[in-house]
Amino acid sequence: MTIETTHTTLDDDQQNGRIRETLAHGRETASHALHDAKEKAADVAHKTAQTIEANPLGILVGGLAVGVLAGALIPRSAREKEVLAPLGKKLGETVRQATQAARETGLRELEEAGLTKGAAKDRAKSLLDDVVKVASNAGSAAAKAATNKSTI
Repeated sequence: MTIETTHTTLDDDQQNGRIRETLAHGRETASHALHDAKEKAADVAHKTAQTIEANPLGILVGGLAVGVLAGALIPRSAREKEVLAPLGKKLGETVRQATQAARETGLRELEEAGLTKGAAKDRAKSLLDDVVKVASNAGSAAAKAATNKSTI
């Protein structure tokens, strides 16, 4: 019986040693994985900061788009509708008025600069007339040059 007990003790010691090795290996693997994850997170944060610095307007537009999308997907409560409906109407009317004022001012400025539809047509016709005249003169010159060569 003494032999069996010693043999069992050795087997237990070997198993405990293997368990300790496995745990140590697991801890080391977890430590490396944590370290790698921290490095990757730092890299992503650094790249994100560079992207924001390089293109802040794009990030702003993207953020607004995400906000609008989130706002569209999240249902509104009755209280929100009650409170925000007058604000939405007022905002819509303000935007309409601002757009109308910008359009009128732009058209007035174009007219003052002589850039009306009629003036644009006249300029296009004048340009076309000039192109036809130049082409005609170039053709006449080419014909004259060909006639002079054939007589020589």
